[in-house]
Amino acid sequence: MPEPSQPEEPDYRFSLANERTFLAWIRTALALLAGAIALDQLAPGLAPAPVRAALGVVLALGAAGMGTAAYRRWARVDRAVRAGQPLPRTHFLLVLTCCVVVISFVFAALIIGYSR
Repeated sequence: MPEPSQPEEPDYRFSLANERTFLAWIRTALALLAGAIALDQLAPGLAPAPVRAALGVVLALGAAGMGTAAYRRWARVDRAVRAGQPLPRTHFLLVLTCCVVVISFVFAALIIGYSR
């Protein structure tokens, strides 16, 4: 019988599923970072330089936040699975969704406004 302070080793499938989710979040963070770099380097005609720089910074900071949130979420879920507790809920997905919607509308407005 394991010691009470020692968490049990979970079924490996749960650990691997948690790891796949973590890696998906990291891929999303890398895509945001790539978008920031592409916006800065490859889209000079999209908007004035200060607007492009601001959007690039927002995307880069979003990537950093996403990477941080990915690790925190992975660690919380891992602890819960090992302790046999319910999985923790997160509000980060709602925040991320709202940010993606707002950034999408900003880019759509820039593309429409500067393509004329």
